[in-house]
Amino acid sequence: MRNNIYGKTGANINFVQLTDRETFKVRTYERGVEDETLSCGTGVTAVAIAMHKTNHTNANEVKLETPGGTLKVSFEASETGYKNIWLTGPALSVFKGTFTI
Repeated sequence: MRNNIYGKTGANINFVQLTDRETFKVRTYERGVEDETLSCGTGVTAVAIAMHKTNHTNANEVKLETPGGTLKVSFEASETGYKNIWLTGPALSVFKGTFTI
């Protein structure tokens, strides 16, 4: 029997390891791909904010090491949430395709 904890369509899952108070290693399993991806922008952004919100870091710029490279997420935290969220890092083309009709 399939466990439906993640719903019928599944979920993206981020595995996080603390390296130091400003650095985390992140590996992402992505639904649709149904495998680990080299990096996930929304995933590392969510990890950075979650680690701040849960007091695993007090930095407002967090370094995230993924199999695809190192990324940084910076943000401004307030009592009502987070704003001015920026994801920075290298961007490489890994696939080029052509649609024909």
